[in-house]
Amino acid sequence: MNITKRAKIVDKVMTGIFYVIAGFFLLLLIAFAAYVIGNGFKDFTPKLLSFSKDGIGNQLFNTIYLVVLALLISVPLGIATGVYMAEYAKKGRFTKFLRICIETLSSLPSIVVGLFGYLMFIVLVGARWNLMSGALAVSILNLPLIATTTEDALRSLPKGYRQGSFGMGATHWQTICKVLLPACLPRIMTGIILAAGRVFGEAAALLYTAGMSTDINWSRTWHITSPVSALNPFRPGETLALHIWASRTEAIEANAEQIANFSAAVLLLLVFAFSIGARLLSRKVEKNMTGK
Repeated sequence: MNITKRAKIVDKVMTGIFYVIAGFFLLLLIAFAAYVIGNGFKDFTPKLLSFSKDGIGNQLFNTIYLVVLALLISVPLGIATGVYMAEYAKKGRFTKFLRICIETLSSLPSIVVGLFGYLMFIVLVGARWNLMSGALAVSILNLPLIATTTEDALRSLPKGYRQGSFGMGATHWQTICKVLLPACLPRIMTGIILAAGRVFGEAAALLYTAGMSTDINWSRTWHITSPVSALNPFRPGETLALHIWASRTEAIEANAEQIANFSAAVLLLLVFAFSIGARLLSRKVEKNMTGK
C-alpha cells in the first residue's frame, strides 16, 4: 500500500471518528435539553410566570437586566484590552505581566470573585446587595474571555487586511475600527455569547453581591431612583440561577421543586434564545459593515 492510499484511509478513519464524537456531544446536548425542558414544563401553570412569590417573573427580569449590565461593562473593556494586546502592545516585561494577569483572572474561581466583589463593591463603599455590584463581579470573570477572544481574532487576520487599508491612506485607528473589527465580528461575538452564558448561569459570585431577595413595584418602574423600581441597578436582585439554588436547598414555598424545575427550563431556553439572537444580529451587522 503506497503512502497516498494510506493517507486517504487514515483521513477517512479520523473523519469518521470526529463525526462520531461530534454526534455524541450533539445527542448529549439534545438529551440534556429535552430532559430539563420536559421536566420543567410537565407541571406548567400560567401562575409560574407571574411576578409574585409563586412565579419567576421578577427573577427572569433580574437575570436579563443583570446580563445587560454586565455586558455593558465587560464588552467595551474586553474588546479594548484585546485591541491593545494585538495592535499596540510591544513585546516586553510589561506585556508579559499583563498577559499573566489576564490568564490568572480567567482561572479564578467564581466564589473567590464573589468574595472580592462583596468586599470591594459592598463593604468598602457601604452599600447593600445590588445588581450593579453583581454585574461588576461577573464582569471580572468575563473580561479575560472577551479580551483573549478579541486578541486571537485580530492576530488571525491575514496581513492583507492591514496592508490594503494602509495603502488606501487609512490611519491605524481607522483600520482597526473600519476594517479589522468588522472582519473579526463573528469570532468576537462568540466570546460575547460565551461571556453572556456565564452570566446567565452564575450563582456563586452573585450570592455575595446581587443578593437573594427581590422587591419590585412595577407601578414605579420608571422611577429609576426608587429602591423598588425594576430599572434601579442599585437594588437587590435574585436571578434565576440563585432562585434555583434557593428553591432546591431551602424549599421555602410549597411548590419549590416545581419552581426550580421550571426556572431551569426557562434559563436554558433563555440561553438558547440569546445565542441564536446574537448570531443573527452579528450576521446582519457583518453584512452591513462589509457590504456583502
